[in-house]
Amino acid sequence: MALKMKELVEKSKEAKSTILYYIKEGLLPEPQKPKPNVHLYDESCVDRIKFIKYLQSTYNYSISEIKELFKNSNIDKNEPFFMMVRALELANITKSGKFLTQEEFMKKADISKELLQEYIDKGYIYKRKEGFGEKEVEIVLIIKRLRALNLGHLIDSYVKSAKEIAQIEMEVWSKLFEDNKSDTILEHKLSFDTTLKLKPYIYNIHTLQKYYQIKEEQK
Repeated sequence: MALKMKELVEKSKEAKSTILYYIKEGLLPEPQKPKPNVHLYDESCVDRIKFIKYLQSTYNYSISEIKELFKNSNIDKNEPFFMMVRALELANITKSGKFLTQEEFMKKADISKELLQEYIDKGYIYKRKEGFGEKEVEIVLIIKRLRALNLGHLIDSYVKSAKEIAQIEMEVWSKLFEDNKSDTILEHKLSFDTTLKLKPYIYNIHTLQKYYQIKEEQK
């Protein structure tokens, strides 16, 4: 169903100027122009606008980050993993928006090629075809400090748990998008909130609970 601008504004609850800005930035498709001065927009634009606002308000995504998130994807079709995976990728790029080469990364993280490969093989850090992100630099520095204190078993426990959780997440995402094809945006929001909010929350509250349990036992 095609919508006129007035209808798109009403359904999306977004200002005309904002919608035109999204089109200019490539976040929304150009309208159809069947007649002079007649611009028609696909109804899927409503969901896309709502998802853009969700990303901005919930995760403080900038327009440039959302453009990267939407690159080569279509939230209006059933692509359950791409959007979430893209978000996880974007979380680890450098502040400049570019990836680091292996040489740049080794210098910045002060790590040898042999130790870097060990970290990759053990699943401590992730190497993409584009290179490394700023987050990996932080992680390597933390890992080096832990291992210097002979506390590396914590990292191995994280990796073991993460692999198990990742398998379950794949199964849950598949089920989510398979059973709820009527509202793709709702599905994407739930996958984002589950992975980026619920997962770290549960991990951290159990650490908190364990701390208070130990303190209580020490009394």
